[in-house]
Amino acid sequence: MKGAIGAALALLLTAGAASAQKLDLSKPEDAFKAMRKIQCSTEDGKPGFYFWEGNAYSRLPNVERDRLLFRVVGMNVRACHSMVDEKRGPGARLVSREIMLYLDPKTGEVLRNWTNPFTNETVEVLHVANDPVNNFMAMSARGGGEYRFPGKVMGPVMKMAIEVPLWYPNPLADSYQKDIPNYQAVELFNFFAQTDDLLDASKDWAPSAAVSWARVAPWLPWMNMGTRDGALYFNAVGLRVASFDDLPAVLKDEIRKNYPEYDSPPPANDPRPNETSWTYYEKVMDQRAGIKREPAPKKE
Repeated sequence: MKGAIGAALALLLTAGAASAQKLDLSKPEDAFKAMRKIQCSTEDGKPGFYFWEGNAYSRLPNVERDRLLFRVVGMNVRACHSMVDEKRGPGARLVSREIMLYLDPKTGEVLRNWTNPFTNETVEVLHVANDPVNNFMAMSARGGGEYRFPGKVMGPVMKMAIEVPLWYPNPLADSYQKDIPNYQAVELFNFFAQTDDLLDASKDWAPSAAVSWARVAPWLPWMNMGTRDGALYFNAVGLRVASFDDLPAVLKDEIRKNYPEYDSPPPANDPRPNETSWTYYEKVMDQRAGIKREPAPKKE
């Protein structure tokens, strides 16, 4: 009996010690671990999965009411690998690839062809299939100094907002969109997680993590809108899930059928330049036309 009581007390003490192991966001090392728990995992190479679903609208200012063009559902599979970058120092390389499907707004079915309401042209739908989407997360603040967690703890919830304004030469300007010299868009990410979940040092990722995503961008290349005025905006929400099997059925079915490599992240040493919807469009069109181009320089 005494042995059983002693074992029970030891178990309680062990559990109490484990529960007391909390990350301290004021410490750069712990702050970086917390960021990894949201973005990937503190365990190198462990796959992480985010999915999201929402809507895509058109906007023609002072012309017409915004139209719901598509429903969307997407996923990103990712992993982190600790490394030291020559310029930015120690950190982690995040490797990922992502799919986003355009769905019929009424039926929810995956679109293969779409009749453009602005041109009355029926076009082939080219879904998002960006492989890879890689990045390096440095363990230092921008411009130098110690790393600081970019989110904010608000009682039981952590929130983190990330804005990504995009402005660069249009990658299709020398091939399929000669009259559109620059690409301009903005991506808006908001991450949330339970504070206890985020700070629990015994967990290598944050199962409670959720994300909202919004995007304002030009007409998609496959819509054949040319230089027509207007833009698209997307609004979606999603979750972090434990495995590929936890994704929505429509994503799993499409991936297994047409994108089988998207059930796992790219390798740690993936040498390829990042893909976007615009560069992917160029690759598909070039392949169909039998055109071969030199690969763009790698950027991260």
